Amino acid sequence: MTRRKIIPYNPKLKQLAKELRKNMTVSEVLLWNELKQKRMLGYDFDRQRPIDEFIVDFYCKELMLAIEIDGISHYTEEAFRRDTERQKRLESLGVNFLRFDDSEVKNDINNVLRTIENWINEFEKK
Repeated sequence: MTRRKIIPYNPKLKQLAKELRKNMTVSEVLLWNELKQKRMLGYDFDRQRPIDEFIVDFYCKELMLAIEIDGISHYTEEAFRRDTERQKRLESLGVNFLRFDDSEVKNDINNVLRTIENWINEFEKK
């Protein structure tokens, strides 16, 4: 059995992550209801998880998978640049990413869940 990589985080982010968990968006709540309690193929996901200098919406340590839900605030040029830099930084630490649009989660959660399941199945084949 291989040991999973431990990625440090900035402890100053713990309080913000806690506040974000209390104030989740509708799409975050919808997806969390499908990920919590190991409902996604038996994998344990955390919500609003600090990693390095950032907080990701959902994270599975075993898969090193971050799932992000992008709402309207992510669609400015500046936000896109920040998201890209942030993702590249976390990917350099070994984190994998899946991104979904807020409206996609609200309007087609079954397809979102299928995409996550397919990603996990491909990961398990490696």
